[in-house]
Amino acid sequence: MAKINFFTEDISYNLKHKRLIKAWIAATITEEGYQLDELNLILCSDEYLLRINQDYLQHDDYTDVITFDNSEELKTIVGDIFISLERIKENAVNFKSTTLAELCRVIIHGTLHLLGYKDKTKAAKTLMTEKEDYYLAKLEVLP
Repeated sequence: MAKINFFTEDISYNLKHKRLIKAWIAATITEEGYQLDELNLILCSDEYLLRINQDYLQHDDYTDVITFDNSEELKTIVGDIFISLERIKENAVNFKSTTLAELCRVIIHGTLHLLGYKDKTKAAKTLMTEKEDYYLAKLEVLP
């Protein structure tokens, strides 16, 4: 049975609309032609995510999201998405958004990575942003 799990590491956060967000993520995965097996979303601090960035990716900088694809079968999603809640809150202020809206953008960004989308080139980043906007428009909990 497909599962979407939310966890916290070294922070406390109560995510509202969890059921709707899970359904939205699952619908996104299905619309992209993939099957969901298991997806873990882990909300954490800047320092926690920095350690992951250093230990696993050999990057020494803060980031808002790191995605690990653990799938072994094509078109099947098994993954972990680590999200810095501190970065999300700061980005929400900088982009004049809400914490929930920014969190959902980063959730879908990480999900899109698991679906094969990249963001290293300008063209890939443009497509990623278009996909984020497209799927965010489908989420009913955002203003």
